[in-house]
Amino acid sequence: MTFLQSNYSERKLVRVQEKGQVTLPSEVREKLGLKKGDLVAIMETDEGVLISPQEIIAAKALDRIGEALKEKGLSLEELIESGREIRGSIVDKKYGFRSNKGK
Repeated sequence: MTFLQSNYSERKLVRVQEKGQVTLPSEVREKLGLKKGDLVAIMETDEGVLISPQEIIAAKALDRIGEALKEKGLSLEELIESGREIRGSIVDKKYGFRSNKGK
């Protein structure tokens, strides 16, 4: 993909401050829904630096998990129940009794 074919918006220039801080332009913050104190992920790329709202990264990870579950023919409920069974087995082996929590 070339730069002209990408979904990049107009390039904005910002100055790096003394402590390495940069201020994202207000229109970028508004478009991404960023507020003071929000977390962003910073990733170095071949072209420079990519800054992504952490919420977007988490949502994409959850989407990938959901896709993997579908491919395996599992539902979220089945995965949770499987986790309960595994935890119960671990408790039984380690402490000699079966946990009844959640049943």
